[in-house]
Amino acid sequence: MNTTEPSPKNTASPNTGSDTFDIGRNGSRASHTRFLGFLGFAVLLTAVFIKPLFSLTAGAIHSQLDSYIVLVPFVSAYLIYDRRKRLPKEYGFSSWAMIPLLAGIIALTTALKLHRPGNSLSDHDYLALMALSFVGFLAAGGFFFLGRKWMTAAAFPFAFLIFIVPMPDAMADTLETASALASAEAASLFFDLTGTPTLRLGTVFQLPNIMIQVAQECSGIRSSWVLFITSLLAANLFLKSGWRRVVLVCFVIPLGIARNGLRVAVIGNLCVHIGPQMIHSVIHRRGGPLFFTLSLIPLFLLLWWLHRGEGPRKGTPETEDLGASPAPPTGGSEESSRT
Repeated sequence: MNTTEPSPKNTASPNTGSDTFDIGRNGSRASHTRFLGFLGFAVLLTAVFIKPLFSLTAGAIHSQLDSYIVLVPFVSAYLIYDRRKRLPKEYGFSSWAMIPLLAGIIALTTALKLHRPGNSLSDHDYLALMALSFVGFLAAGGFFFLGRKWMTAAAFPFAFLIFIVPMPDAMADTLETASALASAEAASLFFDLTGTPTLRLGTVFQLPNIMIQVAQECSGIRSSWVLFITSLLAANLFLKSGWRRVVLVCFVIPLGIARNGLRVAVIGNLCVHIGPQMIHSVIHRRGGPLFFTLSLIPLFLLLWWLHRGEGPRKGTPETEDLGASPAPPTGGSEESSRT
């Protein structure tokens, strides 16, 4: 009687599912480690720069020009949080870290070398260089720990941190002078439109009962700078087209000039029709926020118009509904399951 032995079954199959799980778990653990490494680096970097950062914050709180700096890190953190689902979950090293690292080293070296007794570098410019160095080192850490893809996805929130760098003295003086001249031109136009008799010499206006001057302190550069930052935020949050973003941001320049010129014309007409004492009124001493709020109206109207011209964004329900719907169940599969 011939007997045949059963062929041995291959019971030792490779556990590919477990191996894949282990690889994914190890990759996730490595990515988590790199992210924690970046957080630790950011904390350590802040501790190293704590003295100039504290001086910068204390000065910004009491500054008419730099008070917005206190809000910049919180806005940047919110923008990253808002984009958290779109940020890559895998991190890696990028050689692009050398560019911001080099910029940070140059800024730090310049600040330490020039901020000495006898040198012309002011305390304000010293803090500007130290803040620039801090942002450069932080960006270098982002490329080193998180990689180029993550930094590209978070480019705007990270780049927004550049606004913690206060405006250097030379830049502020130049912008104030240019803004005062442009505001005087706008004020002259408003005086002509209202029929107010004036004699003008540069930034000085001789009115019937008072002489006023558009000084650098009245140039409105702080409001215009904050308006510029606001337009950048609004363009990034609500507009997708590049040219629409450029239009919105560039609109801030004539808007800021017109706003400040209108303020000068309003104060001048109040002095003419009510009395010269209006030069010391609240609208002159504390009227900046009012005219800044008024300037937001045309800015947001333009933003609404530009946003309306864009089609529905990718990923919205309007575009997702265009996909093919699943086919309805047929009876064939049900009958085959019964047999």
